[in-house]
Amino acid sequence: MTQLQLIATAPMGLEAVVARELRVLGYENLTVENGRVVFSGDYIDICRCNLWLRSSDRVLIKMGEFAATTFDELFEGTKALPWQDWIPADGEFPVEGRSHKSQLSSVPACQGIVKKAIVEKLKETYNTHWFAEDGPRYVIEVILLNDRALLTLDTTGPGLHKRGYRKLVTEAPLKETLASALIQLSRWSPDRPFYDPCCGSGTFLVEAAMQAWNIAPGLRRTFHSESWPVLGKPLWNQARDEAMDMTRDDIPFEIAGSDIDPSAIQVAEAAVKAAGFAKDISLKVMPASKIRLEGQYGVMITNPPYGERLSEQSEVEKLIRSLARTAAEMKTWSFFAISSTKQFEHYWGRKADKRRKLFNGRIECQYYQYLGPLPPRRKDTSSSQS
Repeated sequence: MTQLQLIATAPMGLEAVVARELRVLGYENLTVENGRVVFSGDYIDICRCNLWLRSSDRVLIKMGEFAATTFDELFEGTKALPWQDWIPADGEFPVEGRSHKSQLSSVPACQGIVKKAIVEKLKETYNTHWFAEDGPRYVIEVILLNDRALLTLDTTGPGLHKRGYRKLVTEAPLKETLASALIQLSRWSPDRPFYDPCCGSGTFLVEAAMQAWNIAPGLRRTFHSESWPVLGKPLWNQARDEAMDMTRDDIPFEIAGSDIDPSAIQVAEAAVKAAGFAKDISLKVMPASKIRLEGQYGVMITNPPYGERLSEQSEVEKLIRSLARTAAEMKTWSFFAISSTKQFEHYWGRKADKRRKLFNGRIECQYYQYLGPLPPRRKDTSSSQS
């Protein structure tokens, strides 16, 4: 069995969520670093992780890491890696790069050196001096940090947030991966009501439903590594069949959302339908001041407008105060909001029980968490009574 070093990338502040997902999937001996979680796996694990990871951005193969303070060191270190094990003679292999706190600070120059080194290695393997690069795509990245080079191979292609169900978007959409992570942090489970009063394009609602039914988020899309000869279709078919078998569409749930903007609800309806939940998720055009929550121990998660323009700030304040009044009435519910609004807690009327610094795109935000009680544990009726 071939053991690979794999990397699940993570948005800043959500590394622990990605690590927890990997543990649930059965991976152990994880190394959590800034922006990524490193773990071991086989070829099939590339397929499984791309299909199953909800909050990670992409799955990479860690090709190698070494000291690189000169271009010669970068060239020789790169050439020594087993690129021929992955890239065929017709493979397309663009090189991307980043550099921080390193003597090799010119990213284009580093990209060129890495590309040249890989070409020289492949020349030796395939006994040719020309590569058409008209076959499968292998995106390579060189990251230079503190004079050390990390080289990776991207197995994903377009980021894992590209689930395939969101054909239309609202003005400020939340990435599907971020939405999923926030739901996981909320402690929500399908036996609790779920509501989003500013549902926009419906991302929270669909991600919650997918978690409820244990639907692998990557089932509706393709990945660059599906066309790699070294993996092959049988492995991908095996991983997809496993994921299909683990879907539980018999789990009941109560998931609903609303938005004051009718066009946003139209976008949400399209996403909900594309994801296969048209009959299961309820949507309404409604201002936040009119919502009435039903049930006990529910969870509200939302991404309210941030009020980036001065003219919008009073509306954002009114919205947050309205949500806070609803929260005050629902003693058993928990409330969560991601917002860049500095005065959020002031408008809400009290400090959050927990806060977590996150980025929505490039916007610095806080995830405000107002925690209600957890549902009481159900009594075990399977045990015999004395």
